[in-house]
Amino acid sequence: MSSSHMEEINWDRLDFTKFCLYGSGMFSGLTTVLYPVSVIKTKIQVASKDVVEKNVYSMIRNVLKTEGIPGFYKGFGTVMIGTVPSRIIFMTAYEKFKVSCFHMVDPLQLKEHTQAAIVNGIAGMLASIISQGVYVPIDVVSQKLMVQGYSGYANYNGSLDVIQKIIKSNGIRGLYKGFGLTVLAYTPSNGVWWACYGSSQRIIWKLLSYGKDNTESVPNWTIPCVQATGGFIAGAMASCVTNPLDTIKTRLQVAETEHGHKQSTRMVVNKLISEDGYRGLYRGLGPRVVSISLWGTSMILTYEYLKRLCAKNDTNN
Repeated sequence: MSSSHMEEINWDRLDFTKFCLYGSGMFSGLTTVLYPVSVIKTKIQVASKDVVEKNVYSMIRNVLKTEGIPGFYKGFGTVMIGTVPSRIIFMTAYEKFKVSCFHMVDPLQLKEHTQAAIVNGIAGMLASIISQGVYVPIDVVSQKLMVQGYSGYANYNGSLDVIQKIIKSNGIRGLYKGFGLTVLAYTPSNGVWWACYGSSQRIIWKLLSYGKDNTESVPNWTIPCVQATGGFIAGAMASCVTNPLDTIKTRLQVAETEHGHKQSTRMVVNKLISEDGYRGLYRGLGPRVVSISLWGTSMILTYEYLKRLCAKNDTNN
């Protein structure tokens, strides 16, 4: 693209070593800041019918009163260990698939925002599937730690204790509980997110009268504003589309074996509906919209900056 504000920095222009090192630090910082939102979202999703703290604000007050600030960081160490490699794997796969998808779609001569939606969406879905192999075990362990001692859930002595008990009762496959639902939830979620981000950016630039044939310089502050807006829109859309699957997946992953019987997906769905009707499938929607939108906005601003920071010297602006 000829306009500098819409210029893509593709994978072949990045210094991979710098990308991994700087990316690890930046994404660790984002995870630290946004982790409490994930804890609140998870607790709301698994709350039993008789628990009154389903309201976000009362939930926050309750955590502060009973556990203090550390209560918002249960399972944080486990997440930090797994989030960075899974995020690097995701981004690497995403960039690789994006280039391949572009070559496949380009001959169709589609409108720019449509092409961006298809390319980014497919690349996001494929990258999500690949990264789940690392992400799901971390998700299972961290969520058990997030809700330990809450609403009747078991207590653990750290992540190793969780892993040992899971393997003892269900074998290695216990660490992949909800894997299918996770793929079903996060694959379309990532597809919707990246598709919306890719297309919304281009639509916003068009509304601002900066098309690909416009060589007029753009104020520096405009670029992150457009990227942040695209990230927020993408996060809100992805949250609304996939929240029911995320709620079911979370409940299934933290469920304890009852009377020697493992809880099935159908049992989890029936229990949610019996407690709250079909709106039970949308438990935690507010925190999830906030979490994904904030994470998406922060992540994409960091990611776009990271790519420019790690661009090879001979192509750096």
